[in-house]
Amino acid sequence: MKKNIFAVCDLDASYACSLMEYLNGKKTTLFEVQAFTNVESLKAYTRDNPIEVLLISTRTMCSEIRDLPINRIIMLSEGEALPELDEYPSVYKYQSSDQLLSEVLEYYAESHPQPYIFGNAAHKSKIYGVYSPIGRARKTSFALTLGEVLAESNQVLYLNFEEFSGFEELFDKKYRTDISDLIYFSRQKEGGFIYRLNSVVQTFHELQYVPPAISPADIRDVSGKEWLDFLHEISTYGEYDILILDLSEQVDELFQLLRECDRVYLPVLEDAISQAKLAQYEKLLGMLDLEDVREKTHRLKLPVQPLLKENGDIIQQLLWGEMGNFVRKMLIEEEL
Repeated sequence: MKKNIFAVCDLDASYACSLMEYLNGKKTTLFEVQAFTNVESLKAYTRDNPIEVLLISTRTMCSEIRDLPINRIIMLSEGEALPELDEYPSVYKYQSSDQLLSEVLEYYAESHPQPYIFGNAAHKSKIYGVYSPIGRARKTSFALTLGEVLAESNQVLYLNFEEFSGFEELFDKKYRTDISDLIYFSRQKEGGFIYRLNSVVQTFHELQYVPPAISPADIRDVSGKEWLDFLHEISTYGEYDILILDLSEQVDELFQLLRECDRVYLPVLEDAISQAKLAQYEKLLGMLDLEDVREKTHRLKLPVQPLLKENGDIIQQLLWGEMGNFVRKMLIEEEL
């Protein structure tokens, strides 16, 4: 299926072409992006190609644009206030491309477009769960490394369900939206969810991820069914090969999510207290008749790898350190 057209029109040719190259270069993109540097070339293009979204600079906008076959027009503003263009939403031109795209997709999703389905609707992403009843077992370090390594040859989305991920502090980054916002939009059942998803998704190098909830209360009341519906929407309407779930006990119906996984990785420790917790977990699996979860669970004794912010990129430390070597060897042995 041919993707809808996202057009960028700006008299600044360098800006328009650079933004087009950036957007077309994203690993998951919902549109085919075309750049134009004048109104005449844009008009000529629309004779045979209807445009779904037009991002146009305020200096380029004119009355002729209003009559073209364009579904959604968004202004590319340099900070000026133009009352004659108040009917159109606007985004600030001089911000990061990621942030600009996020805002554009938020506006686009508000029009409740029909979701674009990549490939065929029967596509289902593989789901790998990472969970441990043992604290301090390096679960998240493993999950992030697994995601990065798999993302070298797959489209991978990482989802963190912990109460306190610490991502903003760890990566010195502030998030405008997070997983709790996506859950809200998923609950609305109003269409356009995949555009909301793509407005929220961030990247660690090759790995794409949804920022975790800033407050535990934001996702504590999400039911197991809502989580499953949420994952189904991502799997159906996204183009991800693999979803990685970094799970915790705060998730309602945790075992429902574990059953949904194609594979479960369970980091373990060998001290007496950790082994006692693990034994209780295994006992509970038996009591709940969850032999299927036990069968697809892979226990892991992970390497100890100290991580220091002063040593630079945390993800790169994981990827090219002992944890990265461990994950690569594991994937070769599992033939993933």
